Amino acid sequence: MNRTDLQQLAEERVRDAKALLDAACWSGAYYLVGYAVECALKACIAKQTDQHDFPDKARVNDSYSHDLRKLVKVAGLEAPFDQDILKVPASQLALNWQTVKDWSEAARYETASEVKAREMYEAVADGNEGVLAWIRRHW
Repeated sequence: MNRTDLQQLAEERVRDAKALLDAACWSGAYYLVGYAVECALKACIAKQTDQHDFPDKARVNDSYSHDLRKLVKVAGLEAPFDQDILKVPASQLALNWQTVKDWSEAARYETASEVKAREMYEAVADGNEGVLAWIRRHW
């Protein structure tokens, strides 16, 4: 799997989540839109991987995480994250991150309400201030 594959997966999972929202499948929509963020962050990590370099083992292991906050660090996005999200805590992007940051792969075993699923989707998919729009600027 390469960077382009991960970018395409991120975009597909957002579309899948929208279809599930439209079908009133809240839990699946919540899970998949969070997974879209994970794939997008992993695309950022892949961007930094040179073809013939032997990867650092700790970085590789950390890349297989589902923890979105950890993936921001592994992707090398801490500085832009601090600049764009943490320094303007009342911004819509910062509020969207607050919604998204606690997503985990364990959501596949949980039930999400309509409100939770829609809030997550909007926080990720908003074209201007969504978390995915921010990640796209770095992938």
